[in-house]
Amino acid sequence: MTGDGLSSDEAEQRLRRWGPNAVHSHRARAWLVVWHQLRSPLLGLLLAAAVISYFAGERSDALIIGVIVALSVGLGFLNEYRAEKTAQSLHAKIRHRAVVLRDGRPQEVEVTRLVPGDVVELRLGDIVPADLRLLQATGLECSESVLTGESLPVAKDTAPVPAGTALAELSGCALMGTVVHSGSGRGVVVATGAEAEFGKIAAGLSGHQLETEFQVGLRRFSMLLVYVAGALTTSIFVINVALHKPLIDALLFSLAIAVGITPQLLPAVVSTSLAAGSRRMSRRKVLVKRLVCIEDLGDVDVLFTDKTGTLTHGRIDFMRAVPVGGTSPEEALHLGLLCTETQVDDQGRPVGGNPLDEALWDSPAAFQRSALCGFKRIGVLPFDHDRRMVSVMVTDPDGATTLITKGAPEAVLERCVEVPEAARQALDAEFAAANRVVAVATRPAQATPTLTAADEHDLRLAGLLVFLDPPKPDAAEALGRLDALGITVKIVTGDNPAVAAKVCHDLGLNDVGILTGTDLDTMDDEQLTAALRHTTVFARVSPEHKARIVRSQRRTGGDVAFLGDGVNDALALHAADVGISVDSATDVAKDAADVILLEKDLGVLADGVAEGRRIFANTIKYVLMGTSSNFGNMFSAAGASLFLPFLPMLPSQILLNNLLYDSSQLTIPTDEVDEEQVRRPAHWDIAFIRRFMVCFGPISSLFDFVTFAVMLWVFHAGPAQFHTGWFVESLATQTLVIFAIRTRRIPFWRSHPSLPLASTALGVVALGTVLPATPLAHVLGFRLLPTGFFAAVAAMVAVYLVLVEIGKRIFYRTARAPARPRPALGHRHLRRRAARFSTTTRLRQPRSIGRLPASRPHTTGGVG
Repeated sequence: MTGDGLSSDEAEQRLRRWGPNAVHSHRARAWLVVWHQLRSPLLGLLLAAAVISYFAGERSDALIIGVIVALSVGLGFLNEYRAEKTAQSLHAKIRHRAVVLRDGRPQEVEVTRLVPGDVVELRLGDIVPADLRLLQATGLECSESVLTGESLPVAKDTAPVPAGTALAELSGCALMGTVVHSGSGRGVVVATGAEAEFGKIAAGLSGHQLETEFQVGLRRFSMLLVYVAGALTTSIFVINVALHKPLIDALLFSLAIAVGITPQLLPAVVSTSLAAGSRRMSRRKVLVKRLVCIEDLGDVDVLFTDKTGTLTHGRIDFMRAVPVGGTSPEEALHLGLLCTETQVDDQGRPVGGNPLDEALWDSPAAFQRSALCGFKRIGVLPFDHDRRMVSVMVTDPDGATTLITKGAPEAVLERCVEVPEAARQALDAEFAAANRVVAVATRPAQATPTLTAADEHDLRLAGLLVFLDPPKPDAAEALGRLDALGITVKIVTGDNPAVAAKVCHDLGLNDVGILTGTDLDTMDDEQLTAALRHTTVFARVSPEHKARIVRSQRRTGGDVAFLGDGVNDALALHAADVGISVDSATDVAKDAADVILLEKDLGVLADGVAEGRRIFANTIKYVLMGTSSNFGNMFSAAGASLFLPFLPMLPSQILLNNLLYDSSQLTIPTDEVDEEQVRRPAHWDIAFIRRFMVCFGPISSLFDFVTFAVMLWVFHAGPAQFHTGWFVESLATQTLVIFAIRTRRIPFWRSHPSLPLASTALGVVALGTVLPATPLAHVLGFRLLPTGFFAAVAAMVAVYLVLVEIGKRIFYRTARAPARPRPALGHRHLRRRAARFSTTTRLRQPRSIGRLPASRPHTTGGVG
């Protein structure tokens, strides 16, 4: 290593020696997926039933149950493993980069390719990518709460510290996973990956991920089924024993009922639905960092977004320099080019600089950059969101020293000795035209490498740098799409209120209420919550203002999303129900977000929301199918056991019926979703599911009892033929009812199912119908059915679907969407945040250790 960093060849050699700078990698592990399948309590019930059957002499039943177990585990494994592979590919697309000195020049590299000896630049908002020994520090402070639990940022310097110094007192080091709170610095990498202090902690932690709201809904639904299954199973076993039926048969039948009422392939259906949806969302340039967060995205009904890059092009172009006080436009531009805190490459371009600096350097007016030769930067006070300025100390070729300050006009003008009225009028005119403006001011100074905010005084305004960022042509259309999805869009920006209002006016958002950060400071939380209803634009707001706005909106009910890409957005991203960032965002913003957009476009976000709602709608289809059909059939089995001298269906036949039925539903994720269901947010409602089960389950049972009567009194069936007849009828009714339940439209044929769903549903019914005529019939305990029975089944299916349609009309007419109470900030919110923190790209960091500045939880998952 030299003072210019490592060479590329040396870095590659060290990478081979030390390995990638990664603590945790999201990989699909086949053995872990198999274990998830094998640890299912339902599987234990099935295996217990197989063992009991074998030792009770029912070896054919034991074999059938074993085959069913293998098929169930196999289907679940294939779908879950595919979902894991999808998640792995999504994580691989989320990139984190660092500015490193290599081959004598600054360049951006993937953080996973950092090696010991690399010289890394640190800037405001960066997540420290490895353990660094600091070589330079300018006002550098790091938030180390993730490691030490200390909420206040820690000042950093280059002074050596004694060996054995406590972690919290390593002032000469910047540690992996901590956040640059202010200032800038440079350091040499001394430890990467699991060798870093953060890596040592993270490697010893459990990988358990806390639940999102979607998973909580699934768990509550599962518990509902457990209670129902427990009550039915216990009562059926007691009744059969009381009626002096064989104990083993009664036990096996009860176990089969418990398994039969439970949608065994629900995890597979959910995994398939989420994986397929995430692939579609990825094609639409939406990456979800954790698959189960897809439902959260579909649940959004209020979106806060910044202006730049979403409503505007985000491609900022330098327009002109407006001189002040006798300064020429060229001199104002010259000062703006000098006043930058970023490193420059061998072509003189900033590396990883902010968009305004890049626009200056790219502008045709900057062709005179050769005039910068001979100027030497001897001190820098980096930008921060409190001052909203950057200052540099430079010496010119003659040796004279000048302080140059560049930043938000309001902040710079406050520090100027006097501001000509013409300059104020020019500034107002630029704001009214929706242009972005940066002010530049100077004063003579004494040479010093150390600058503080106290040095920014008695400045002389040198000029205004004007930038253009016009509205996107398709922004109005995107806003209309979000409105059609029931999402209210509010603008949160650090820009001038006049600029924000002009952009909104150009996009057709007229009569918008506007609040500034100053206005917010005069309001208490209750006043702010009341003002939200009439406010669309929040301008000149700080990071703390953004987070406060989001928290206040959450108290009004509904789910809140925040779209941002800067370090000043991290607090608000944490505060929102759904944090959304973009691939080009700062590391802090990407790690705080649940969803990453590969293109900063509200139209892309609208696609993601619609897709999230489709995925959730298809998941609910299976849930409603499973609860109504399974509950009805198992209730029928319980009722039949009261008066039949034999079991209404053999345990192996119940399990086979359930497996065939579930297999037909694996194509639900491919199904179409009615547009009216996509237009509004959807969420878990266990009370709704319970009512649906109680309403439609008895309709299914009614036709089961009709089948019993037909088999006993019309065809005088014996036990084997009775089992066969009910098997065919129950499979047909509970499978084909998907065509009615999958849509709220009446009649159901107004909504067209996907071809895979229609094919599998009809195919499974056909398979169940022909099974009694195959060589497997004897093994499965089936007998041939009379031809007249199939006519009766066809009639029953037709009448059943008609009754379901009538039930739908009554049910959805009387059902009312329940109020969505907003829990106290903390319970649901912290659960989502905790779930979010463990899902970042490559680094899983310790949860519950520490807080971000301003007392917000934080993680650094993108490191390594």
